[in-house]
Amino acid sequence: MNPFLKKMRKSNFLVLMTLVFASLFVSCGKREATFQKSALDELVKTKNDLQNFSVILYDMDFDEKTERYKHQYQLLIQPNSNPDTLINELQPWVVVSDVDFKKYQEDMGMEIAVKKDGILKKQTSPAGYSEHVGNEKYGKWERRSDGTSFWAFYGQYAFMSSMFRMSMYPVRYSYWNDYRGNYYGSGRSYYGSNGTRSYGTGSNYSNSRSNSRWNSRPSSFKQNVRSRVKRSSSARSSRSSSSRRSRSGSRYSSGSNYRSRGGGFGK
Repeated sequence: MNPFLKKMRKSNFLVLMTLVFASLFVSCGKREATFQKSALDELVKTKNDLQNFSVILYDMDFDEKTERYKHQYQLLIQPNSNPDTLINELQPWVVVSDVDFKKYQEDMGMEIAVKKDGILKKQTSPAGYSEHVGNEKYGKWERRSDGTSFWAFYGQYAFMSSMFRMSMYPVRYSYWNDYRGNYYGSGRSYYGSNGTRSYGTGSNYSNSRSNSRWNSRPSSFKQNVRSRVKRSSSARSSRSSSSRRSRSGSRYSSGSNYRSRGGGFGK
């Protein structure tokens, strides 16, 4: 082989390998930089030894000074040693991403994760609906004189009614039946029957909590936060799409150049 061509082939190969390794380094670096476990995932991880619990989005807020979104979670635990009770643990405030804030901004006061017999599921539903309401171990449906039925916990489980705030907002059978028949296990969030807003952010169920930071904020503040997180999430999504297109284009370009050089070597 001509010494000059041999030298050029070796040089081209070294350049190609350098580009390949550089591309791998950059793409891996980007994945590591953008990957971040959510605050909810971190909380669930700390309770990995527990078999049964639920997580409620107790409150939310936005710190204008630090420009950080925040959540406060309520953890309801059924101890492994005593499944007939519930331990109520209000967690410290945690910083969350704009993505997670937007994801759960309609879910204040609702259950956003439940672990049953060691299996974790993330689905938004009214507190108590997924495992306790309708469970004949804890209570029964009581029919009233007007023909409607409401859930009533047995005396030894009356504390659950307080935890789920059902003494103020009793659960109608028609609501629970709609949830179990059309939403449970589907991944869709349930806020009430026939399009009503009975649960979640902005509902009477949520607004009646006087000790909530979010509820104490003026309407203008809430609207500004919603607009801000929407813009932030949209910008992040746009950057992510652009990055994926850029990486795809780079791979195609590199492949084309490699084939072109490969054809030249055979001549």
